[in-house]
Amino acid sequence: MFNINKIKMAKKEKTAITIDDKEYFYEDLTQEQQTIVNHISDLQRKIQSSEFNLQQLSFGKDAFVKALKETLVDE
Repeated sequence: MFNINKIKMAKKEKTAITIDDKEYFYEDLTQEQQTIVNHISDLQRKIQSSEFNLQQLSFGKDAFVKALKETLVDE
């Protein structure tokens, strides 16, 4: 499990990252760890976008199959 949340701490905002129920702060990570977190976040966005696109494509395909069936019935 991987989750990112912004937390305000005494005038400073820190980004909490939860991995396997353990919380870390992005600002306290090394540069390498921050880069890895950025990759994970980017990949999560890409996966969500791909799932959304797949949903649209599937719906569109189904609509065309339905339209084709309707034209075949009329013949």
